[in-house]
Amino acid sequence: MRTTLTSSPALGPLLARGALLSPFKRPRPDADYPRTRLELSGVRIDLTRLAAYERVCGFPTGDDSLPLTYPHVLGFPLAMRLMSGRDFPLPLLGLVHTSIEITRHTVLTATGEYELTAYVDELAPHRRGTEAGVVTLLRSGERVVWESRSTYLARHRTDGPTAAAAAGAAAAVKDVPEEHKPLPAVAEWRLGADVGRRYGAASGDRNPIHLHPLTARLFGFPRAIAHGMWTVARCLAAHGTPEAVRVQAEFKAPVLLPGTVTYAAEGGRFELRGGGDRVHLAGDVCPLAS
Repeated sequence: MRTTLTSSPALGPLLARGALLSPFKRPRPDADYPRTRLELSGVRIDLTRLAAYERVCGFPTGDDSLPLTYPHVLGFPLAMRLMSGRDFPLPLLGLVHTSIEITRHTVLTATGEYELTAYVDELAPHRRGTEAGVVTLLRSGERVVWESRSTYLARHRTDGPTAAAAAGAAAAVKDVPEEHKPLPAVAEWRLGADVGRRYGAASGDRNPIHLHPLTARLFGFPRAIAHGMWTVARCLAAHGTPEAVRVQAEFKAPVLLPGTVTYAAEGGRFELRGGGDRVHLAGDVCPLAS
């Protein structure tokens, strides 16, 4: 089923609705999930907000190209509308963004007009609970020019041998680390306590876990944590990407604010590491054949 929106949903009310409904959700991998495709046409870029996003993430400002990660910002309100609804089976509170895959087929202009589509494509068992896949598409005319797939994990108890086996099979690839030599350090970044607030203002994602120590402690964090999508954007701004590209990234551990992290990269691989070589983010940049 397709639902056409006339404007981008406001994130604040969606977050509030999702929080209110969360205690009534009973997540499980075989639950039904919404098949609705949300669509929003006539999408244009707010250049002032884009410039703020570029500054906080480290992208160059002033040219007509969109950063690779910016369409995620455009599509996130649609994804949030899906995940905050009554028919979405996972509780929004505590939902963890575990990975993202982004494919850009061509350069995107900041002055273009686009159409957004977002939908949930599956629920899958995970050894720690249930994972949802959310797809976002960006079209220019009839052509898909950018697409992403994010996974979000709801942690809960998994009971019984069948559930455990299914979760183990689904998570097997993720749970077996590839044998890679440590990536060489490229830069050390000192992150201020306001990174979450600055990114939240630019992206619209003002989840309280990212804003202040007090609100983060309400959700079990000792301090505010950086947005996962900020960490991806900051690394890609430093790494650089070709025009047609696929990026895969896994969020492995939260980045506490303020703090110091190390950006490491070699070839198409990149990482963000903390103290003791703890990996917060690991990703790959793969050029697409033209």
